[in-house]
Amino acid sequence: MRNLLICFILVLISIIPAQAAPCYGTKMPKEKQFFLGAQTHMIFKRYLEDDFGKVRGTQHFLLVSWGLYDWLTIDLKGGAGNIKQRPITSDEIDYSSSFAGGYGFRLRLYEEDKLKMVFGFQHISVHPKTSRLGGTRHRAILDDWQFSLLASRDLFKTTPYLGIKWSRVDYIHKIEDSRKRRMSDLTKDLGVVAGFDFAFSQRAWLNVEGQFCDGEACAISMNFSF
Repeated sequence: MRNLLICFILVLISIIPAQAAPCYGTKMPKEKQFFLGAQTHMIFKRYLEDDFGKVRGTQHFLLVSWGLYDWLTIDLKGGAGNIKQRPITSDEIDYSSSFAGGYGFRLRLYEEDKLKMVFGFQHISVHPKTSRLGGTRHRAILDDWQFSLLASRDLFKTTPYLGIKWSRVDYIHKIEDSRKRRMSDLTKDLGVVAGFDFAFSQRAWLNVEGQFCDGEACAISMNFSF
């Protein structure tokens, strides 16, 4: 059963557009256990392809992670987020916060003593409010995709982790009835992830994560197990 599920997941991700979102770390719920949390994710800088400038934004989410098996977790999130996009030749467009959501999964590839290795896929979609610039209506969607491979080691109450990720950000820009999709700079799709979980108790912990090289972003969340 496990091998069949892994094959199905690998086929699924191979047909998703090969496209940054928080990685969550390597702490995963046991089978039929779930985690709840609250997260803030901030993209400080992500360059778009060609000369279309850069994009940034902030999202706030409620998190749910469900242990389908001990080695497979489904991650869901919902909340609100904004987008700020600065073209090279014009003023920054500021889209106020509205709906944002996401989904993903994590596979535990290895666990021995205090060492873990986890593969993950995460996707976030942000749908902010319409913005007007000089009487022209601008609308936007930000799609944030990511595949990651993380390794961690338990050290008393702290579990630091380090890994690599392949990510893509799509900025879908609508000017009145004209719609264009701008991808992130394809030369900067490979990034580094570093973070840690700090346990306040067996059921409560803080997660802090930074992302580098492909862009500049960070996430912080408070989490509880049930």
